[in-house]
Amino acid sequence: MAQYFALHPEQPQPRLIRQAAEIMRSGGLVTFPTDSAYALGGLAGDASVLLRIRRIRGVDERHHFTLMCRDLSEIATYARVDNMQYRLLKATTPGPYTFILEGTKELPRRVLHPKRKTIGLRVPDHPVVAALLAELDEPILTSTLLLPGEDLPLTDAEEIRDRMEKQVELVIEAGFCGPEATTVLDLTSGVPVLVRAGKGDLSPFGLEA
Repeated sequence: MAQYFALHPEQPQPRLIRQAAEIMRSGGLVTFPTDSAYALGGLAGDASVLLRIRRIRGVDERHHFTLMCRDLSEIATYARVDNMQYRLLKATTPGPYTFILEGTKELPRRVLHPKRKTIGLRVPDHPVVAALLAELDEPILTSTLLLPGEDLPLTDAEEIRDRMEKQVELVIEAGFCGPEATTVLDLTSGVPVLVRAGKGDLSPFGLEA
């Protein structure tokens, strides 16, 4: 049975943030709102987290997972970032963007794309996620909370609890969270390549949807 925490969207209660972090450290899977859609996440170092997310999402090993980081310096720990990539990241983070980058050896191989050795990385602009990342002192491995056969991510915490209470350990509610996922950009080729148009504005990259 999943626990349910109602957090203030701008000033999340430290006690509940600490409890949420402890649930993740114990191998728990958590759903939480972001600056785009709801996400499903846990700690990257726990092998069972990846398997459980794949099972819930109905995706295979070729699916790109996202590592949510606190800031640019943390992204640079887990991905290879050149000067061009760094400038684009600095101009658009934090925000509703996911960037496909080549992973470093700091990451377990199982979380990387099996052929390309890449992973999605992002710095979300949401007080609850920022507080959770600060408390954990490490990134969160995540995927958009989009269930198999559905066109849009789940957006209502009560519905998420009803539908997923036996699949996750914690549901976090913190006000309205829309259905629009992040904009995904592949930065591995030297020029930004649009993978998915989403909430993030494309103009900083000279692209159109």
